[in-house]
This record gives sequence, C-alpha cells and structure tokens, in this order.
Amino acid sequence: MKSIQRSLFILKLFFLFCGMFILGAQLGKLHAALRDCTPASASSESASWGLSFQTEGERPVGNASIEELRPYNAYYAEDTDAKKIYLTFDCGYENGNTPLILDALKKHQAPAVFFVVGNFISDNPELIKRIVSEGHIVGNHTMTHPDMSGISSLDAFQKQLDDVEELYESVTGEKMTKFYRPPQGIYSTSNLKMAKDLGYSTFFWSLAYVDWIQNQQPSKDEAFQKLLSRVHPGAIVLLHNTSATNGQILDELLTKWEDMGYQFHSLKELSDT
Repeated sequence: MKSIQRSLFILKLFFLFCGMFILGAQLGKLHAALRDCTPASASSESASWGLSFQTEGERPVGNASIEELRPYNAYYAEDTDAKKIYLTFDCGYENGNTPLILDALKKHQAPAVFFVVGNFISDNPELIKRIVSEGHIVGNHTMTHPDMSGISSLDAFQKQLDDVEELYESVTGEKMTKFYRPPQGIYSTSNLKMAKDLGYSTFFWSLAYVDWIQNQQPSKDEAFQKLLSRVHPGAIVLLHNTSATNGQILDELLTKWEDMGYQFHSLKELSDT
C-alpha cells in the first residue's frame, strides 16, 4: 500500500513539474509578443529639435545625427571642417526688422532662406518680392504653424505646405523652392518621410538663441556671446526676423563671423549633396 502511495506521490510531482514548465514557456512567448509590440525606437515618436553644445567652436550634438536625418533629405548642419555658414530666418509676421536684415545680407552678399508662415506672404507681398529679387530663398514654414507631428494624414500634411506654395506663386509668379522647416522644430520620422515624399528637404538648425520673445529681447552682448562662441563649420543658423536685436546687430555679426574666417553659403549647396 505504501509503495502505491509513494508511486502516486511521485506521479503527482511529475505532472506538477510538467505543468510549471508549460506555463513558463507560455509566459515566455507572451513576454516576447509584448516586447515586439513596443516601438523599436523613440525617433518614430514626436520630438522637439534640441542641441547639446559640448565644445566651443565645434558642431553640437542634435537629438538626431546627420546620418539619421540623411535618408529623409533632412539636415541640421553640414559635416565639414570648412568654415561655412548657412543663414536662415523664421518669419511668422513682420514688425519692421526684415528690411534691416535684408540690408545687412545685401551688404555682405550673404544668401539666406526665409522660412515663412502663410500670413507673412499674404501680408507682405512686396517684401516677399524683395527677398526673391535679392537672391534669397523663401522656404515653407506651413500655412498656420501647427504641431505637424500631430498630423498623421498625408493629405492634411500636404495641405499645410500646398497652401503656402499657392500664396507664394500668386505673389511671385514662380514655383516655390521645396525647403521645409517644422514649426517649433517639432517633428516625427513619419513627418520627415511625408515631407520627402512631397519633394521637400527638411532643415533644422545647429545654432540659435532665444531671440523670439518680444518683451525680453537679448542685449547686443548677450547675442554676440551666444552666436560667436557657438558658431562652427557647417552651421545652419536660425534667427527670427521679428527680433529687434537681430535687426540691429546683423551687419556687425556678419562682419565678426567674416573676421573669424567664415563664408556664407546657400542651403541649395547642402541639399544637393
């Protein structure tokens, strides 16, 4: 009798261990399935463009590298040791500083890209014509300056760009250069792909400073401290046309950069590489 009970006890242990093994295997499969459902990379999610300046005079680290952006025809700087600067201005509205900026650019024969919102074109057609006639590029900063990363439909994404293109063509009679800058620098990889599919190159920046707060404009010294110490070969510079400081200092700023050995180049050169 005892031998039978012992055999039954051993048999129960055997089935218990088998059950535990099967349960463990199933839990392992469930864990693997859940792991495969998580995003492969945070880069596919919405992000705000950001920079980390680590060494004075050298290109900062962006939250995406030059190599990671390249497949999307997107750029934040050029990978070069040559002292080249690419000037860009974001234009939401006009408050009298753009003519001063254009005067300084003309004096230094410095090409620039003006990324404009739709209302800037409709409110300032003569200024748009001057920008174009003096050899600059008008880029697309969207019609209404929304968070484009929240737009998942290609049609809705395209409309934000097409509406600006139509305004530009109605003023200039020319097709718009397909250069795009995401409002506030907010983007996702799906947005970058949509822009590329629509024939656009996307441009972030590798040098900027807080110049857009109208009632907290930086002083001349504050502006120079940021813009001179952080300039680097291949920099894409972002300035805002609404900044009174930029209007006042641009001529001197360009002179100082030239004295440091820098030359001004068109973004067309970068986008063709």
